Amino acid sequence: MSRSPGRKQENHKISRELFVLTYGALVAQLCKDYEKDEDVNACLDRMGYSIGIRLIDDFLARSAVKKCRSYSETADMIAQVAFKMYLGVTPSVSCTSATGNEFSLILDKNPLVDFVEELPAERASLCYCNLLCGVIRGALEMVHLAAEVTFLQDRLKGDAVTEIGITFLRKPEDRKHRR
Repeated sequence: MSRSPGRKQENHKISRELFVLTYGALVAQLCKDYEKDEDVNACLDRMGYSIGIRLIDDFLARSAVKKCRSYSETADMIAQVAFKMYLGVTPSVSCTSATGNEFSLILDKNPLVDFVEELPAERASLCYCNLLCGVIRGALEMVHLAAEVTFLQDRLKGDAVTEIGITFLRKPEDRKHRR
């Protein structure tokens, strides 16, 4: 199908509810396809990673952010700009290490679980939102920041908040580029 000359390409936004329901259907299908929660978690992480390595281009183009000079600036950028832009929430950020390379993103409300009451008892080790960890890890890798990203707390498992831990794997001085 061709476009009319002079007609701008339209940007269509998907409704949040449709996205959340589609994500729930995806996780449900993965649970049917894989017996072990670890396999579902790994699959969600891989899918998120693939999304993250592509999403970073959109993020950088749309947000017009400047280069982050520290890990704390990077963590703040993820929370205050990226989460707000793509999920409509702003997690709080806390540094959890004296070395300044470990941070927690604390979500009081996780939009991906709007229609999820609780995890089934037989799926106790399922990390329902593990896609987010993969997205963050993939996006950070594309800007040359190796990181380990994991869920530390999850409301679906009875915790008070949802907490995502980010550990940057290189020391800040390793990030300097040679010219």
